[in-house]
Amino acid sequence: MKAGAVELREVGKGKSSSTSRGGANKGVSILDFIFRILAFIGTLGSAIAMVTTNETLPFFTRFLQFRAEYDDLPTFTFFVVTNAIVSAYMLLSLPFSIFHIIRNNAQRTRIILMFFDMVSLGLLTAGASAAAAIVYLAHKGNTRVNWLAICQQFNSFCERTSGSLIGSFAGIVLLALLLMLSGFALARRP
Repeated sequence: MKAGAVELREVGKGKSSSTSRGGANKGVSILDFIFRILAFIGTLGSAIAMVTTNETLPFFTRFLQFRAEYDDLPTFTFFVVTNAIVSAYMLLSLPFSIFHIIRNNAQRTRIILMFFDMVSLGLLTAGASAAAAIVYLAHKGNTRVNWLAICQQFNSFCERTSGSLIGSFAGIVLLALLLMLSGFALARRP
């Protein structure tokens, strides 16, 4: 009699353990979905902020003007393209994230998303760091090679380019968190 009671308790413990594991994976999947939405908003906002960045300064007369636009520098164009690619990927990955909320044990799609998350993280990091280097040069200049800081003249342009970097770096942090969440969910699989 006592042996039967012990077996029932062990079976009950196993059942509650798998239920709590499934609940934890569901929570991880919901957090994954929220992080994907936030990364989409951040990268799309960065791309839009950079594309709409321009400033015109008059030079002696209104016929001779200096104009600063994002596409004057190939690095900023690369930044816009990388943010657009990553934001499109984040949007396309949302249905898979919803699928993970519904089916906690989906491993193949989680591994595929993890791979593309790593690629997106590398791409976004490359674009954001290259743009950050150019923004730093625009603010500080480099006296050794005679590059002057242009932010004293093009103040609005520099503020917008600096602000667009914030959403991109937030996207980098969110992608890194997404990779950790995916690893956590794969490690806790039943």
